[in-house]
Amino acid sequence: MDKIVIYDTETTNSTIWGSIIEVGAVVVDKNLKEIGKLNIRGRMPEGEVPSAKALLVNSTSIDLLTKGNYSHYDFLGAVENFFSKAAPALFMGWSNLNFDRRMFHFNFFKGNRYPYITHSSPNKEHDGLHVARVAQTLNPETLKTELTEAGNESLALEGLARQQGFDTSQQHTAYHDAFTSLKILRIIKDKHKDNWENFLSTSTKNSVETILKSEGIYSIFENVKGKNMMYLVSTLHPDHCFHPSYASWGYLFDLRRDPEPLLNLSVNDLKVYLKKFSPKALRVIKTNKAPVVLDKKFALKEKAYADLDLETIQKRAKMVRNSENFCKNIQIINREAAEEKAQTQTQEDLLPEETLYEKFIPNKDTQLFKTWHSSSWEDKLRMLDKFTDKRCSWFGQKIIYQEAPHILPPDLYKNIKSEIARRILSKNREKWQTIGMAYQEIDTLRDQASNRDDEEELKKLDEINEFIMSIEKKYEIA
Repeated sequence: MDKIVIYDTETTNSTIWGSIIEVGAVVVDKNLKEIGKLNIRGRMPEGEVPSAKALLVNSTSIDLLTKGNYSHYDFLGAVENFFSKAAPALFMGWSNLNFDRRMFHFNFFKGNRYPYITHSSPNKEHDGLHVARVAQTLNPETLKTELTEAGNESLALEGLARQQGFDTSQQHTAYHDAFTSLKILRIIKDKHKDNWENFLSTSTKNSVETILKSEGIYSIFENVKGKNMMYLVSTLHPDHCFHPSYASWGYLFDLRRDPEPLLNLSVNDLKVYLKKFSPKALRVIKTNKAPVVLDKKFALKEKAYADLDLETIQKRAKMVRNSENFCKNIQIINREAAEEKAQTQTQEDLLPEETLYEKFIPNKDTQLFKTWHSSSWEDKLRMLDKFTDKRCSWFGQKIIYQEAPHILPPDLYKNIKSEIARRILSKNREKWQTIGMAYQEIDTLRDQASNRDDEEELKKLDEINEFIMSIEKKYEIA
């Protein structure tokens, strides 16, 4: 890939109910030389209650939250346009696959925009944290690091920046964190020239699936209880190497274990034996999370495998891969576990905003997005009936309520406002941030700030509290 987009976001909340309010991105060539950038902020959408802690972390004042140049709608449009022009590219950040990507999924979904822009072909996606973990595992001198309270090496971006001697005065602003990620990746690339391309080679689901279906022995990397670990693994039978319920989960066998005693066990006996192993005999890699997979030579140096001769390792790998019944039994065990988990989950109805992964948006509707966004607000309202997915119609109504409420029929305006009020004024502990939850959070943060005699933070919390009160006042009469 000739271009890499290194990006970061700041949000009003860390859940799917929060909104992205800042995006920073640096576009670089394959040599990590800067060729473009984005640094943009948007306002919080109407009808949302922000997290006070999030606003403190990313230094967002109420003025920035409510009076910025871009509305949330226009902000998302500008980001989408920038990402589209940057394509084809490899998108990556720092722990972006666990957070930023998901926030884009749901913000674009709720904004009637294609959710998967950062990793749909021809784009690819990776994670700087994954790369750093592997680089540090292979060579602990790659980066200067701090230790966590548990005594493990920390690869948190802020600490890494501090240890490398970078300026951290603007930390937790999106562009600063994106650029800091770039500087750290430059260090890694310089110290791992021979493996840099290999680090990035699993940036699509297909590339990982190809490895899982191939006959091979590999080195994989995981972070287990705060420690960076490396494992020597073999692939399973190509027809039975994926989780039967979670399509993106693939399985590999840890070759420190002798598989022979396991191959002919019944499903129940195998389940018992597998639970006894520590470390686990089966390692999971997720095809959509860019796991780094390297040549076997790296893990062969690890203590758990160094005492095994190559012939023994190859024999174990062949036994696992050729034992179709054993691999089938593993799938049965995992299917049963998934079914048991599903039975214990709540069966409550999901709101439209949380159904992205439950049901795909029809192609007919995604193809309509561009026309819908380019139309006048009056035409947007008329076009809502053209969406076959009721979720898109609801999101469209809410966008018009937030951006051009004057064109909504009075009854529709009232219905939308009443639904927002029902949610944010709820007295229950909801999945989204309510007014009551916001006040509780502010009270907790006030106590902490008072104990530190932090007058500046107390002043910010008072400002946030006044803003929450204004939201409550507006919607309590809805």
